[in-house]
Amino acid sequence: MTYNDKVIHVTRSRRPQVVVIGGGTGLPVVLNALKEQNAEISAIVTVSDDGGSSGSIRNFINVVPPGDIRNVLVSLSEISQEEKDVFQYRFDSSDSFFSGHAIGNLIIAALNEMHGNIFDAVQALSKMMRVDGHVYPASNEPLTLNAEFVDGSIQAGEKEITDKDKRIKRVWVTNTKSKSEPEAVPPVLAAINNADAVVLGPGSLFTSILPNLMIPNLGEAVRKTSAEVIYICNIMTQKGETDHFSDCEHVKVINEHLGGHYINTTLVNGAKIDMSKFNPNDYDAYLEPVKNDYQGLREQGSRVITADFIDQRSGLVFHDGKKVAKEIINLAFAAMARRKD
Repeated sequence: MTYNDKVIHVTRSRRPQVVVIGGGTGLPVVLNALKEQNAEISAIVTVSDDGGSSGSIRNFINVVPPGDIRNVLVSLSEISQEEKDVFQYRFDSSDSFFSGHAIGNLIIAALNEMHGNIFDAVQALSKMMRVDGHVYPASNEPLTLNAEFVDGSIQAGEKEITDKDKRIKRVWVTNTKSKSEPEAVPPVLAAINNADAVVLGPGSLFTSILPNLMIPNLGEAVRKTSAEVIYICNIMTQKGETDHFSDCEHVKVINEHLGGHYINTTLVNGAKIDMSKFNPNDYDAYLEPVKNDYQGLREQGSRVITADFIDQRSGLVFHDGKKVAKEIINLAFAAMARRKD
């Protein structure tokens, strides 16, 4: 397969180059805010999701799960809000196929068939949606997430892993349709190599962040990059993944999977969360605020930046994208200055 030279060649500019790696609902929040900060953004998106509309489409045709890619495209798009709403619309129909499907997922699947691979499909759709930045699937092939639990048992499949509700020891990815080793395409590696800041998260530790880093050549690119590697620690622990984890335990798991101390800076929330605002029926997947362990983070070789990073105005709790983005941009500019020295 060949790739457009304009895509592979990542040029430096006056704008800080920020690579964000992950998936899930937290990623678009940060990307939206970074876009407002005028960063040159490359989003590397997880392709191992096997639930909901994405999983259903994946079961019908050989395509990576499109859900996270769809949300990231919208977050960086310059099209009108009405056009975004159409792209995000989910069918509320009794039809056995269309019910629950997002229009954007179907468009991504169609473009995948037209172009013959998901990478070229996403680049074509990025152009149509006037995306400010780059959106790269972490792999050009659908991947299956595998986990070994502390008790020694093994499970495949993202949903199946979290449904086990057991302590996870380690995860890895395999190609869903072949026995070849998973790999990231050259533009992904080039973006990481040329970045001023590489951001991990926010998102589910074992199912949104680590699946990307477990792609061998992508993980190696993160280990070798001279960029500032930043982890945005989750605000709440997650049932079936990070029950009762501290911020240090999140970072320790990432470092153990990468094989060394590779997180340069961790952004952690230091503000008190009003648990009385939670609706247990809406938030039953989350258990408690992530505990702070600043000493443990420093022992992991990570600088710690703590602040009020939460937005709980809706009653739920999310990262305040603007506050997080400002910290990322400051760290990216500092990395740019070090490179010039």
